[in-house]
Amino acid sequence: MNQMKQYEVLQWASLFLEKHHREQRVAELLLQHHLNFSRNAFFMNMRESLEPDIIQAFKRDIEKHAETGIPIQHLMGYEMFYGRKFEVNEHVLVPRPETEELVQHVSNYIATTSYENPIRIVDVGTGSGIIAISLALEIPNALVYATDISQEALQVARTNATTHQAQVSFYQGNFLQPIIDQGIKADVIVSNPPYIPRSEEETLADTVKNFDPDMALYAEENGLAAYKEIISQSTSVLKFDGYIAVEIGQAQSEAVSEIIQKSYPQSKRNTIQDINGKDRIVTAKL
Repeated sequence: MNQMKQYEVLQWASLFLEKHHREQRVAELLLQHHLNFSRNAFFMNMRESLEPDIIQAFKRDIEKHAETGIPIQHLMGYEMFYGRKFEVNEHVLVPRPETEELVQHVSNYIATTSYENPIRIVDVGTGSGIIAISLALEIPNALVYATDISQEALQVARTNATTHQAQVSFYQGNFLQPIIDQGIKADVIVSNPPYIPRSEEETLADTVKNFDPDMALYAEENGLAAYKEIISQSTSVLKFDGYIAVEIGQAQSEAVSEIIQKSYPQSKRNTIQDINGKDRIVTAKL
């Protein structure tokens, strides 16, 4: 594959991925990463010849992805989220575009609600820290706290917070327990908890089930266990006029609303759909 032009290398990779039933768009993203080009530069240089060592490294990654399903985010070491680059690895969930909508919703809610400064936000099960860090950067007067049970995940989150110079206080522990222990009272609780029932494991792509951490994907009780625990703990954390926003699986809106209603009978609950028209966020205003 010596002295091939960029478009030829891209063509080879796209065909190779297609043959292995992988998404062809991966070729473009991965080659752009290996060349360290902006999107514009990438398309402007299509007819330029590539260095053999870049081709070799790119080819290795394409083959690895095609054969094992390893997410390209693990190969590149990052994923874009809310316009920023976040480090990811095998200890954290690869960020999904739908979760950007959760961040957007919470930002909008806070922007349109008058709070005494500063507003206290808790991100439960923070993983790579994407929600907590994005909110800390988007909402200047926020005090953001984030928890995770995994020490390895928190290490990734802290690195990301440092990279983006975001002020977030991280705590290790089970859901809201560390926040309860610290005696922190929150205005807003936000979470993208594990919500996939074990029974659905076989329906997941290998890029997800073989590489994302199990504890970030699956929950007992038909995918509802995490919500039950978070909501039950939240009664010791949320202020009387607090707000909850959680990401859900597409068939869980009713069940999650009921879990919230049991702890907060007077709350005003709402389900928000994502860009694909699927139920994705359940909110509750106390």
